[in-house]
Amino acid sequence: MISSISSIENFIDTIENNQACLIYFSHDNCNVCKVLKPKIQKLLEADFPNMNMFYSDTVENPEIAAQNSIFTVPTILVFFDGKEFLRKSRNIGTVELQRDIERPYSLLFEQ
Repeated sequence: MISSISSIENFIDTIENNQACLIYFSHDNCNVCKVLKPKIQKLLEADFPNMNMFYSDTVENPEIAAQNSIFTVPTILVFFDGKEFLRKSRNIGTVELQRDIERPYSLLFEQ
């Protein structure tokens, strides 16, 4: 399940209260975003079950996008232990994303 982030306070709480999370920035007029979002969700469910996925609409919540320097969609931010680990924008491949997340995720969750 993908939860929505609707305020800066909610964004900060999300990062602080999730050991691992992926935040997907997009808006309703982005067709690429609509296709990519379920693929990312399936990737997390299959390979990274301890990582939570969140969504932020850049049109409805421009202050969250501005605070995080989001200038284009889709943009993905990955956080581990409250720290930004990965930032991907525009041309995002699920295989590359999986490869980039795999090592830090395994270090954090597979002891």
